[in-house]
Amino acid sequence: MKIAAAQLTCTPADVRANVARAADLAAEARAQGAALVVFPELALTGYELAALAADPGLWTAADDPRLDPLRSAGIATAVNVALPTGGPRPALATLVHDADGAHVTTYAKQHLYRHEQEVFERGEADGRFELGGIRFSLGICFDNHFPELPGRGAADGCRVHLASSLYGTGDGIRERATVHPGIAREHGLYVVLANHVGRAGAWTGCGRSAVWAPGGALLAEADDRTPSVVTASVATGRV
Repeated sequence: MKIAAAQLTCTPADVRANVARAADLAAEARAQGAALVVFPELALTGYELAALAADPGLWTAADDPRLDPLRSAGIATAVNVALPTGGPRPALATLVHDADGAHVTTYAKQHLYRHEQEVFERGEADGRFELGGIRFSLGICFDNHFPELPGRGAADGCRVHLASSLYGTGDGIRERATVHPGIAREHGLYVVLANHVGRAGAWTGCGRSAVWAPGGALLAEADDRTPSVVTASVATGRV
């Protein structure tokens, strides 16, 4: 199976505009033969925490009609959103839909980073799903700094760990290059990182979305400036 990691520069607090951009990247990933495409953290709004705290209209459920262009792209998607919870705060969550647009699973971020704790409800359970005979685990940015999370996925038979993230320029460059191949080495997983490129709230995304093989070898990597997708093939069996 071929999997794609997408990177984009979001329009701040504009769900429809960012869905359109994500749908274009999903179509590009499908044209390259990918069966699944993963997007960065808060890909449909940008990392706009003040706007998300003030405007529940920016929150996005799995059945939100604004997602229709992405759900109809003919490829499975993992897209990170501010998810309504029924309470005063959203969750920071990844929605997975299959190639037919059916909702597969939702994972809410368990390890909220600093100021995120003032905006979002913390998730309580790990995220898993299966596609094409391959089992996947999910992590969102700071989650991936806690190796026990992908470790539980590996113990549960997962082959691929999907990381929707925001790493900025500066220290973020070093972190993204250390954390994710480390997961691949320690747990024998493929790791797929989708990152922002360009402005993302108060940050500047450093791009370089990538895929690592079990053992930590880099299979594919985007540049640090271009909205794009990168793809790599994933084997179904244990390596």
